[in-house]
Amino acid sequence: MAAERLSPLDASFLAVERPAAPMHVGWVALFDPPEDGPRPTSAELLAHIGARLERAPRYRQRLADVPLGLHEPVWVDDPEFDLAAHLHAAAGEDLDALTDRVLSTPLARDRPLWEMWVATGLPDGRVGLVGKAHHCMVDGVALMQLGNLLLDRRPGDQDGDSSPPASMDGRSGPDGAWSPAPPPSAAERVGYAVADRASSALGALRLATSPSSLLGLPAAATRGVRTLAHAVLPPAPGSPLNRPGSAERHLARLSRPLEELRAVRRRFGVTPNDVVLAACAGALRRFAQRRGEEPQALKAMVPADVRSSGDAAGSGNRISFLFIELPCREPDPVARLMAVHRATSQRERDGEADDVDAALRALAVAPRLVQRTLAHAIAHPRLFNLVVSSVPGPAVPRYLRGCRLAEIHPAVPLADRHAVSIGVVMAAGRACFGLYADAQTLPDADALAADLDAALDELLGLSA
Repeated sequence: MAAERLSPLDASFLAVERPAAPMHVGWVALFDPPEDGPRPTSAELLAHIGARLERAPRYRQRLADVPLGLHEPVWVDDPEFDLAAHLHAAAGEDLDALTDRVLSTPLARDRPLWEMWVATGLPDGRVGLVGKAHHCMVDGVALMQLGNLLLDRRPGDQDGDSSPPASMDGRSGPDGAWSPAPPPSAAERVGYAVADRASSALGALRLATSPSSLLGLPAAATRGVRTLAHAVLPPAPGSPLNRPGSAERHLARLSRPLEELRAVRRRFGVTPNDVVLAACAGALRRFAQRRGEEPQALKAMVPADVRSSGDAAGSGNRISFLFIELPCREPDPVARLMAVHRATSQRERDGEADDVDAALRALAVAPRLVQRTLAHAIAHPRLFNLVVSSVPGPAVPRYLRGCRLAEIHPAVPLADRHAVSIGVVMAAGRACFGLYADAQTLPDADALAADLDAALDELLGLSA
């Protein structure tokens, strides 16, 4: 059976990775210890996580390149997989220092593309879980699916909520132990690549010669032009957020009650994502003013989940992208919020996320050089100034070996010449923000987090 190949979108995150731009998705989760019963040790937590990950074979696979670059790499079982090389007990009490060190270190490409650290010695008594996985392997929603695998609905559960989806099942030997499948040889990888290219070309030819497809070309062209115009025009302005930088990372964390965002949503008839984007615009306005800079409208890339019921868990990235102007020049917070709401509503009416998704899928038949060129173009700082990403987390309590999830903060990867991204996970009754920054280009990211806190206060005060 042919090995699973990276999609063009998944492969693009490998293509744009640079020493100063590691492309892993990261997270920091905090758990309250059990109210009743013993507190789990680091060894018990690591054993629990390792046992759950046995149900997810992707976490035991590495990438194998295709000779001569004929096609994208494929996933193969790693015969030398060692769980201890990926799961670690953290020493010390400084969660921020641990997080920044982990997120500043690129993942090695010669083994499965993920790592996690468990921190049980935090001063506040909580348990911390710091992790990262390469963006070619997961997006934000896929990480939440991983959380469903690791976490339980009740503190006493040890076997999980239910059996994992079929796509998450591993191969087991007669004794129940995982048995790696032999990887395809170099010659086999070449053969599969040639066959896949031929199949894609044949599919494209059939589509192009289909009468129904030809009839739909004018509408498709109109949608394509409209989507391209919104994505490229106007170009993102030059900004101090888009200077050459380093791989040194810092994650500033902020947590607010989710009910506060809901109060703003109800008062002004907008969506939670509108509230997040407007608050980010207000924060960036404050940040510029405090630095003595003139606030300017900035262009945000906003990932949009386009998964369907037919998409298997662990199937890599299933995201599209919208481009939204953040009205940072506007001094009135309500006017900022309504401007964002008008823009996101128009994008939704136009079906822009679906159009971009269709265009990304069409890349599968493009030559690899074209795919690489477009990947670099999409990551260019004149296309967007920063990413703002919102991901829904579990709405009900979740537990890790009896410890209740309290917060989970994301680290959305930074493309080259992008100094900051802002992610938020809505989970455990909290809106958990992660402001992920190039620590050299933007050493005052904690001040930006304080500005975001103030912008949320401003919106909440106007909602009373």
